Amino acid sequence: MKTRLGRLELQMLSYVQMRNLRVVGTGQLTAPLHLTPDQERELFRRLSRGRLIVRIRRGLYLVPPRLPLGGSWNPTEALAITKLMEDRGARYQICGPNAFNRYGFDEQVPNRIYAYNNRLSGDRAIGTVALTLIKVDDERLGGTETITTPDGETLVYSSRARTLVDAVYDWARFNTLPRAYDWISRDLESRRIHADDLVRDTVQYGDIGTIRRMGALLEREGVRESLLRRLRNELKPTTGVIAWVPGRPKRGTINRRWGVVLNA
Repeated sequence: MKTRLGRLELQMLSYVQMRNLRVVGTGQLTAPLHLTPDQERELFRRLSRGRLIVRIRRGLYLVPPRLPLGGSWNPTEALAITKLMEDRGARYQICGPNAFNRYGFDEQVPNRIYAYNNRLSGDRAIGTVALTLIKVDDERLGGTETITTPDGETLVYSSRARTLVDAVYDWARFNTLPRAYDWISRDLESRRIHADDLVRDTVQYGDIGTIRRMGALLEREGVRESLLRRLRNELKPTTGVIAWVPGRPKRGTINRRWGVVLNA
């Protein structure tokens, strides 16, 4: 951690703060600070090693809005993911464990951000912000809500209904079945969500397995027939069956309408 700043470091931080820049990259400082490219690279290197700026990728850095107290700085989660996605021209939505916690389905607070997006995949870190990026097709992005953090930054989350659909769709990644069925049942009973929204998001963002499992669940919950028919119309006739709870033996009553073995 860097505790003393040299003249160029102070000049750089003053420059970006006066202009209210949150991101600065290679080539931006050479003219205003009268630096050679080599001097600029060395300046970025020193500030990054001193934890006064944070690298998004090679040649692009997040910078603090003011000189940090204690001599080091880390971006907020909102700033880190927003600027990463802006740099890649990506759409994103926070999903999975973060959304489960946000909506009160799971009390566990994740130590990283999980995000569907249309550009990047894999784990990465921006400062102390750990990210798990899940690349999906453009068609699987949507069903979102935008929140404003206390710092005035914005984050895009999957909506409550979309989060429940993903808990069924992406059960293997998030280890959410059969828990997700209880979440959905409780939310329907308490009217936190409407069956119409679940059916809409299931059709738009789910797959065949999601439609089958959601249909069997909503039928059990007494959802009106017109909504069940909307789901059923998305399915082709088949004699195959899938498990209500994947990973458990396919033993139990078979719901023939949805092709689901009720094995729990």
